Amino acid sequence: MTLTIYIKPTGCFGCDKTKQLFTEAGVTFTAVDITTNPQALEYITEDLGYSQAPVVLYEKGGSEDHWSGLNPTKIKQVIALDASE
Repeated sequence: MTLTIYIKPTGCFGCDKTKQLFTEAGVTFTAVDITTNPQALEYITEDLGYSQAPVVLYEKGGSEDHWSGLNPTKIKQVIALDASE
């Protein structure tokens, strides 16, 4: 499973909490700073259609899902998927 979290590094409660929940569960992720990476910002806004950070994107076994904002239900689902590996 690959997990990428597109974040704003400061002043983003949802970003911090999302990273915290995955870290506490032992789930490995890559954090991408959208304030310093214009390609990442373009990807989440133009390709995925989001205007709010964090944007979480995960892929497992050829299937992909993503969402924007702090979403504890989705986070728990991804943690469960990771635990099943």
